[in-house]
Amino acid sequence: MRAMQPFHLALAVRDLQSTRDFYTGLLGCQEGRSSDAWIDFDFYGHQLVAHVTGGHEATPLPTSEVDKHAVPVPHFGVVLEWEDWHVLAEYLRGEKVEFIINPYTRFQDQPGEQATMFFRDPSGNNLEFKTFRDPDMLFDKGEDESE
Repeated sequence: MRAMQPFHLALAVRDLQSTRDFYTGLLGCQEGRSSDAWIDFDFYGHQLVAHVTGGHEATPLPTSEVDKHAVPVPHFGVVLEWEDWHVLAEYLRGEKVEFIINPYTRFQDQPGEQATMFFRDPSGNNLEFKTFRDPDMLFDKGEDESE
């Protein structure tokens, strides 16, 4: 398989300042081009574009049960290296981030061991950050076909 290419994701946000503070201040993303209606961010090597949309309001979204957790759908995020994920989880705890799903490990000491956490940006967009003990398990078809 060839190396992965960066993805591009555009999302609706309420305002640029809280969005800028969240993505650059909290998550450490670099800001790229911007206007008075949108901002590009380098989101872990991917292009995330935040567009201010009139009247954007976070509405209750559907969820899917995974490990007895109500996983918000839709959501987006990145897969980090094992140690980087743990450093980020501790940092976010220290910053008092309100988690939708607290950081936890799935399939501990089993093939496919992974850790995940979910939280929202100021506009209510759901983010998931996850990691795999063995990165080669990312697309492995193990016994559990869930996310």
